[in-house]
Amino acid sequence: MVSELFLSIEFARTKVGIVMNQRKYTSKLILELGLGGSKPACSPLDANQRLTSIEFDKAVNDPDKDDSDKPLTDINKYQRLVGRLLYLTMTRVDISFAVQVLSQFMHAPKVSHMEAALRVVRYINCSPGLGLFMPSQSNHLLTAYCDSDWGTCPQTRRFVTGYLVKFGDALVS
Repeated sequence: MVSELFLSIEFARTKVGIVMNQRKYTSKLILELGLGGSKPACSPLDANQRLTSIEFDKAVNDPDKDDSDKPLTDINKYQRLVGRLLYLTMTRVDISFAVQVLSQFMHAPKVSHMEAALRVVRYINCSPGLGLFMPSQSNHLLTAYCDSDWGTCPQTRRFVTGYLVKFGDALVS
């Protein structure tokens, strides 16, 4: 097996194909955040959690709501973390949706947004070497999958959609 590193992406070549991962980048991220010994998360986002913006919270203004979800005092930490997670989505398509949701709050993040971003890091801590596999043999079949969830966004009531495109056994988009 031949392994090369380029732009924090490790390329490992074998007879069956090429594996691309960002194990070193992921390990460094986990260590810098001090989450090496934390409890791993089984999914990138909590299925029942709906993240909302500060503007939405002000508009709703529910007096019975717990007011512990304050805006972050240092938004640079959140922006840096989400930026690093965006770079990681090149080889980790399993976190793409979660990072896309988190990136919507870059201009004014709250404590709940930072907690959700740290949950994504705890999720990738389960398998830091996970990546993409590009097989050397392919059947040249183009396959696309699409899914949508109507009315999921609590702020706009618009639907959320996602897609996956494969060429043979290799993920394309």
